[in-house]
Amino acid sequence: MQRPFALRLLPFTLFLASCWFNPNVQTRGESFLQGEWQQDSVPGQKRLLTYSLYHLKFSCDSFFVSIKSYSKVNTGPDTCMRSGRWAEYVRGTYEQSHDTLHLKGQFCNADMTIKDDKGCFRSGDYEEFFKVTKKDNSSVQFAGTSDVIPIDAHLTKRTTCHPKPL
Repeated sequence: MQRPFALRLLPFTLFLASCWFNPNVQTRGESFLQGEWQQDSVPGQKRLLTYSLYHLKFSCDSFFVSIKSYSKVNTGPDTCMRSGRWAEYVRGTYEQSHDTLHLKGQFCNADMTIKDDKGCFRSGDYEEFFKVTKKDNSSVQFAGTSDVIPIDAHLTKRTTCHPKPL
């Protein structure tokens, strides 16, 4: 016995009804994070052999991070280490759930182009979770799950989100 055409189409119709397209614009992100945040120092940095300072930019649901690292120990070729000073950059998107900030992106060059994996230091995917503690309107602490030293950052420039098309 043959089923009517409408019954044969029913499973396909239900499947399509359960799917939806992602919006074609950025989401707003967290309003208190919008802007640029700077870490000026690390507690005890003069006694540390290696440390990093962060500059974070949040725009809607996107982020760009500049990580400037300093080392008294040269563990690589000087073309990369540049006498113990180097920078790495990351771009991507973020989500926040309760006090946890999830950054997911890729290492890139300073101009935000994707970094070649044959270059110095890290390349490829970047994923980090931070516990965020808002100290006041212009200072935040990001405590990374894979780092011992928290990032105490102050707001250097406040921006507002204007979602852009993807």
